[in-house]
Amino acid sequence: MLSIPFRTNLLRFQRLLTRVETALAGLSLLLLVTLTLAQIIARNMFESGLPMADAITRQLVLYVTFFGAALAADAQRHIRIDVVSAWLSHDSLDRLYRPLHALAGVICIILTQAAVRFWIDEWDYAAPNERWEALFTLILPVGFGLLVLHFLLAFMLGPQRRRPR
Repeated sequence: MLSIPFRTNLLRFQRLLTRVETALAGLSLLLLVTLTLAQIIARNMFESGLPMADAITRQLVLYVTFFGAALAADAQRHIRIDVVSAWLSHDSLDRLYRPLHALAGVICIILTQAAVRFWIDEWDYAAPNERWEALFTLILPVGFGLLVLHFLLAFMLGPQRRRPR
């Protein structure tokens, strides 16, 4: 069992993390929509396009996706592949809460390690003038790392009854 001050600090950190992720997800979505709209206008009205806009919008989709996934994991609204939970009682689900979140965290740690290796390869083999694109792919290890953090927080804090948003 966690001490009350430690639990309070974890909850405070969780709220701060959620606020930052919400702001970054919103900013990423705003940039995605703005850049896409600017690209459409440039192609239709000026018969040209914005350089690298397509590559940047592809990366921004990943940013929106990963920040959204982290927010969904925080709100316990992430995709679950468990058929059995429909038939279990709330007490049984509460007992399985921590082991299932630990398992999800371990899987995300494995995915984080793979994403780090991918990013290092991307950086090493990118041409010097294309390295800025490799910086955009940092969202892969960072996104999976955020998911690890949310599953770790859920594991440490245990089941919480949250109000629906």
